[in-house]
Amino acid sequence: MAQVLEFKLPDLGEGLTEAEIVRWLVEVGDVVAVDQPVVEVETAKAMVEVPCPYGGVVTARYGEEGTELPVGAPLLTVAVGEPADGRADGQVRSDAATEGTRTEGARSDGARAEGARAGSRTEGSGNVLVGYGTSEAPARRRRVRPDRPAPAAPARDAQPATNGTAPGGPASAREAVDGPVPVISPLVRRLARQNGLDLREMTGSGPDGLIMRADVEYALRAAAAQGAAAQERPAPVAQPSAPAVATPGVTRVPLKGIRGAVADKLSRSRTEIPDATCWVDADATELMRTRAAMNAAGGPKISVLALLARICTAALARFPELNSSVDTEAREVVQYQDVHLGFAAQTDRGLVVPVVRDAHARDAESLTAEFARLTEAARAGTLTPAELTGGTFTLNNYGVFGVDGSTPIINHPEAAMLGVGRIVPKPWVHEGELAVRQVVQLSLTFDHRVCDGGTAGGFLRYVADCVEQPAVLLRTL
Repeated sequence: MAQVLEFKLPDLGEGLTEAEIVRWLVEVGDVVAVDQPVVEVETAKAMVEVPCPYGGVVTARYGEEGTELPVGAPLLTVAVGEPADGRADGQVRSDAATEGTRTEGARSDGARAEGARAGSRTEGSGNVLVGYGTSEAPARRRRVRPDRPAPAAPARDAQPATNGTAPGGPASAREAVDGPVPVISPLVRRLARQNGLDLREMTGSGPDGLIMRADVEYALRAAAAQGAAAQERPAPVAQPSAPAVATPGVTRVPLKGIRGAVADKLSRSRTEIPDATCWVDADATELMRTRAAMNAAGGPKISVLALLARICTAALARFPELNSSVDTEAREVVQYQDVHLGFAAQTDRGLVVPVVRDAHARDAESLTAEFARLTEAARAGTLTPAELTGGTFTLNNYGVFGVDGSTPIINHPEAAMLGVGRIVPKPWVHEGELAVRQVVQLSLTFDHRVCDGGTAGGFLRYVADCVEQPAVLLRTL
């Protein structure tokens, strides 16, 4: 007998609470295999293809392309196993598109319990994302009266309920959270904690009372409205504001996805970090000659960015204060032994900062290869959340845009960023005589809480010395 199993949007990690459907990879009636990607979604960090943990026939999809769904909302349903009426798989596939899914009540009561009891008969997923995996679904049996009429079947691409509750009743939210409070997102917990809200006294609008960020924001607005009791007004409604009236000649671009995440991070950096910037011009002629000699010797080509990254890791070994972050709650500076080097990459979807893990342990050839791999993945939109987080220091080569200098904004929660301008011929005094040399401007923005100007100046001066005389690096190799 076939069971209709519901696949929900899994937790994609790193505190992400929603994702936008970019492209469906399957249609209703298609046969899918275990771990086959069924939908491409965009989070605030990357484009992700989501694999389905079930194998069978797709009976319904939830959400049109462009729809934003919260974690835990239903994505699609899959009929698993042999059909009860003995039809062939091809018949099921052709009928699924017209029939939709099993009845909503049967799916929520009988089918989900049947799916759990069929643990040994249903093939499980080996491609585990946070929120679902190979374990059996919790069995919860309920008898379905045969004389009770079945509700209408959901339409194709049906939208989830406005409060985030899946049709047919989702699994208990308390089974998907850590602790007695029905909250998944750590951002929601932190927002409530910072504003003194007791989550145990709140009722969420999500599945089975799951507390969403909108619930906390609504509670904060309601408390503010009660405090300002000078005049009575209706309590604010926890729903998106009405779209602004279109104005001729004005275009409104939504701040969502990667662009929204970048906006939030940059605003937070400017708000929380007391930053300062210092800069210096350096003669990069010898660095460019050294690179040319390395590439002429054969083997993979070495990039300028890789050489600058190698210089950065050597400088951070001398000035570890800049390879750190600030724990504001503990009032501590956290220094890191390993250098996970982020670098700014401009893509069609916006600015992203991939991270090269253990950059301090890589040579110039390895750094070049890793920069190339991550840059290609960034342009293709296939970077994983793990490849976009965990950086301890960022290198920003804005010289590729044809500019000389900038005052970088620190990539929160890091403590510093090195900016590199274009390398161009300029008049320069070399060995007491005026000459045309390859000159570059280097700028360092740093968190003034982790160090003073002397440390920042020493770091920048060491970087400039290595650029002007690459042989200085031999001391640390």
